[in-house]
Amino acid sequence: MAVLIAWLRDSPLPRLLYRLYGGYLRLRRPRTLGVRTLVLDRDGAILLIRHSYRPGWFLPGGGVAKWETLEAAARRETREEGGVEIDGAVELFGMYANFTAHCCDHVALYVARRWRPVVSHSVEVVETRFAAPHDLPTDTTPATRRRIEEFLGRADRAAHW
Repeated sequence: MAVLIAWLRDSPLPRLLYRLYGGYLRLRRPRTLGVRTLVLDRDGAILLIRHSYRPGWFLPGGGVAKWETLEAAARRETREEGGVEIDGAVELFGMYANFTAHCCDHVALYVARRWRPVVSHSVEVVETRFAAPHDLPTDTTPATRRRIEEFLGRADRAAHW
């Protein structure tokens, strides 16, 4: 498994597949619904993930499956991508529109404060880490930084992701 993950990290194939899949989704499902979860540890550090198919650090999350609630999707994606099982309640922080040239997406952002580590075998995530809000990795995505600033009360909540 470690060899496969190392190969995926260095290969252009995951990025190519991600772009092809994105094109397919835009044709098949022109509107999408997604979730992200801001997971906090006891010290206030935030869980970040790095994908194999696109650059930067993100909050764990992904698409909502058919017949799945937003909360269930947030719990599933956090477990799959972040390697943590959310215990107890999650708080819906906000809903955001994500409109780009080829995307009509809405994203629900949840906050989780109670969790426990679990084993995750996701090949789409190459690294996870908790980072203090004042010490985020330099390549943390702008949208991720904005959501963290909003959560901390340092920025007004935006309507767009």
